[in-house]
Amino acid sequence: MFSRLGYNIRQAFAQIWRNKAMSFTAVLAITAMMLVLGIFFVAFVNVDLFANVIQQDYNVVEVYLDDSVAEEDLPEVEQALTDIGGVERLEYRSKEDALEIMKNRWGENGYLLDNLETNPLPNSYLVYVTEKSDADRLSVEARDIPGVTDVTYYQDTVDKLSKITHFIQIGSVVVMAFLVIVSVIVVANTIKLTVFNRSKEIGIMKYLGATDWFVRSPFIVEGIIIGALAAGISAGLMYLLYSKLTDVIGPDILRVLSVPVVPVNYMIYNLLIIFMALGVGIGTCGSIVSIRRFLDK
Repeated sequence: MFSRLGYNIRQAFAQIWRNKAMSFTAVLAITAMMLVLGIFFVAFVNVDLFANVIQQDYNVVEVYLDDSVAEEDLPEVEQALTDIGGVERLEYRSKEDALEIMKNRWGENGYLLDNLETNPLPNSYLVYVTEKSDADRLSVEARDIPGVTDVTYYQDTVDKLSKITHFIQIGSVVVMAFLVIVSVIVVANTIKLTVFNRSKEIGIMKYLGATDWFVRSPFIVEGIIIGALAAGISAGLMYLLYSKLTDVIGPDILRVLSVPVVPVNYMIYNLLIIFMALGVGIGTCGSIVSIRRFLDK
């Protein structure tokens, strides 16, 4: 068994080396396909993560107050918010608390906020509601309450991100399907060239009683090697691109903006699995297509 496997692997590498140009073209085509897919995948996963994080706060509406609203006026604002309906509880956040939260969010750079002459952040209420419909209504009606300057509600952002995520999903499937077909054709042509070059040898092997599987095996292994090689190169390039992107953006900026990003190692590990499965699948399919057409005659 192992000697047979060794024979197939040796023959596969010999065939790849014999047709270096076509093998390189096949690896290049699959790598390009996987890089495009990887970019779509990275965008989809991060946008989906961001949407899910925001979605967790769908039941929270933040109502900002004008600085002219005195402390003795707060009960009236609270009552007006409660009268809208659907309010589970209210949480008052002073501008001092808001500034402290921002300092913690900035991490090591929080000291920069100590130099502010005045606190630019407003007092606010975090209004927790029971249903999404209550949050929708509250985000509209709260603006009419005297002393309220603005209302923040993330549902619109979530809806937009959901549409973007859906678009990325559809785009990924369409682009991937097209590029997979192209990659299979390129691999099939590469294997076909090898078949032509070894046609006499194959004829002699079949004449001597070699089974179809014995003849086909080296070509299938060749396709698998080409696909796996392209998968490894693609994963390495995606690692460089994604890590460089996160370095350019910087963890401090991400923390300040409260934007979650999937860790590099986790992302590349999953991409490598996907790429390997795709690469091996494409290489195998391309080999089978070529062999079926030219060896079963």
